[in-house]
Amino acid sequence: MRITKFEHACFVVDDGNQSIIVDPGSWTTNLEIPGNVAGVVITHEHADHLDKELLQKIVDKNPDAVVLAHESVTSTLDGCKAMPVVPNEGVKVGDFELEFFGGQHATIAEDMPVIANLGVLINGLLYYPGDSFSLPDDRKIEILALPVAAPWMKYSEAAAFVSSVRPKKIFPTHDAILSQVGKDLIDSMAGRAAEKVGAEYQRIDSVSLEA
Repeated sequence: MRITKFEHACFVVDDGNQSIIVDPGSWTTNLEIPGNVAGVVITHEHADHLDKELLQKIVDKNPDAVVLAHESVTSTLDGCKAMPVVPNEGVKVGDFELEFFGGQHATIAEDMPVIANLGVLINGLLYYPGDSFSLPDDRKIEILALPVAAPWMKYSEAAAFVSSVRPKKIFPTHDAILSQVGKDLIDSMAGRAAEKVGAEYQRIDSVSLEA
């Protein structure tokens, strides 16, 4: 299984036969759309995770792809095969086993509504919480896609999440708002958090991660 990260919160998981795209949002300008997409996972409705024009390009190239998201998202989509999913639900899409967790976006501010958000576990190996630090129940996680910068979080929460999940490998995501200096700082800090739980931390902006 190969994981390729693109800008901000988007990444592609490829098993050599089919692929899954996660969170193709408006801050992802460098996505190389595969021609073997079985499904697209949208964790929540915010534009940095869902760009409908980009999603349409994916579907145009992969008309059989299934878009999986909370009903608050799927109800707004046209021109694609949309499947609403809920927390604690498991579905099979092509070659991929997907399980969903969480339920709510982390709080951004008291005067902003809390929306639905889904974490996703792919093939029992890779977990991504979307815009939250929702735990994947008691699952043993091989690879964690770790959010590292957002108005809804602080770094201490990310470090605590690493300590709770205790994965074997970690790569950073949700980082478009960081300068290069910011990325370097986060990589240093998250790398130390990973070491404490015996995990390997790797930024994969320009390389793929094999699982």
